[in-house]
Amino acid sequence: MAGIKDVAAEAGVSVATVSRVLNDHASVSAAARERVLAAVEALGYRPNAVARSLRTHQTRTLGLVISDVMNPYFTELARSVEEEARALGYSVIIGNADERPDLQDHHVTTLLDRRIDGLLVSPTDGGSPRMLEAARAGTPMVFVDRWIPGVDVPVVRSDGRSAVRDLVAHLYGLGHRRLAIIAGPAATTTGRERVDAFREALGAYGLPLPAAYIGQGDFQADSGRRVTEGFLSLAEPPEVVFAADNLMALGALDAVRAHGLRVPEDIGLAAFDDIPWFVHTDPPVTAIAQPTGDLGRAAVRALVDRIEGRPGESVTLPARLVVRRSCGEPAPRSPAPHPPPPRSPVPRPSASEPPLSEPSASEPPAPTQSPVQRSTS
Repeated sequence: MAGIKDVAAEAGVSVATVSRVLNDHASVSAAARERVLAAVEALGYRPNAVARSLRTHQTRTLGLVISDVMNPYFTELARSVEEEARALGYSVIIGNADERPDLQDHHVTTLLDRRIDGLLVSPTDGGSPRMLEAARAGTPMVFVDRWIPGVDVPVVRSDGRSAVRDLVAHLYGLGHRRLAIIAGPAATTTGRERVDAFREALGAYGLPLPAAYIGQGDFQADSGRRVTEGFLSLAEPPEVVFAADNLMALGALDAVRAHGLRVPEDIGLAAFDDIPWFVHTDPPVTAIAQPTGDLGRAAVRALVDRIEGRPGESVTLPARLVVRRSCGEPAPRSPAPHPPPPRSPVPRPSASEPPLSEPSASEPPAPTQSPVQRSTS
C-alpha cells in the first residue's frame, strides 16, 4: 500500500508539500497541487484517518446509539442520519442498545474511545451513567426521539399530542367510547408522553381511561400481544386498542387473531409510529406517522452545528394521523363506472349511391355462416 513518501517521490515534491495539499492548505502552488493529486490517484493512496485525527483533533465521524435496531422506526431514522451525515462530510458508527441501559453505556464508551466528534442518542430508560457523564462533560451530543429532562442537550423529536387528539376525535366520530392503550415504558419520555396525551384527549370528550384499559408494554411485540390478551379477557373489553408503537401494534394484531377475532369487526386497532407494513396488513392499520427522515436529518445538522462551534438548536416537528381501515372506517368507495362512449352515427348513403348494406341486383347475396354446433355427448 502506497504511503505519503511514495506520493512525494512520484510527484517530485517534499512530504510536507503532500501534507499541505491533502489538508487543503492555500500555500501550495497550483502546479504542485496538480502533481500531488495526480500521484495520489495513480498510486491509490488513502490518507491515514487516525493520524489525521491526531493532527486535526477531528475524525469526521459521528456516533449514533439507537434504542432498538429491529424497530422499523429506528431503522429508518438511522438511514436518514447516515445519509445527512454523508452529505455533510461525516461518517456514522451505529450502536444498538436493544432497550438496555448497560448496552447503551457500552456503546457510548466504545464510540468515545474511537474519538468520534459527536454523539446522537435515543436514550434508553432514564439514560445511563456513562451517557449522562459524557453529556455533562461537554461532549457534543444531541438527543433524538427521546430525551432526558434536566440534561442540557438539544432535543430533536416529534410532537405527537396533536395527532393523538386527532386520533381520539376520529375514533369518537366512528362511535367508539371504550378506548384502551398499550403504553411504552414509563421510564422513557415517549412512553409517558403518549399515555398523558391519550388521557387528555379522552377527557376532552368526557371519556374515562380506567386502569384496566392501560396496559404496560415495553415497545416490543411480545408485550403488545400479552397486554391485548389481558384486554380481551375483561368482562367489557375495549372497542379499540391504541398501541403506543408499531411493534406492540403488531403483537396486538397477533393476539386478536389468535382469539379467532377480527379487526375491526370485533375490536379496532390503531398505532403510534406508522410503518410501510401497515398498508399491507388486512385491514390496513390506522396510525400516527412521525416525520422520521426529517428528524434524522435535523438531528445531524444540530450535532454538526455543535461540533463546529455553532449553537445546536432543539427541533420539534409535528406528527400526523393516517386514517386507514382498522378502526371500523368505511371502505373507500369504488369509482363510478365510466359510461360507454357514444356510438358514432352510421353515415347515410347519398341519393346517388346504393346503400352499402344492400347487394346489387346482379350479384348474389353473400353467404351466411352457420352457427357452430356444440357437442351434446
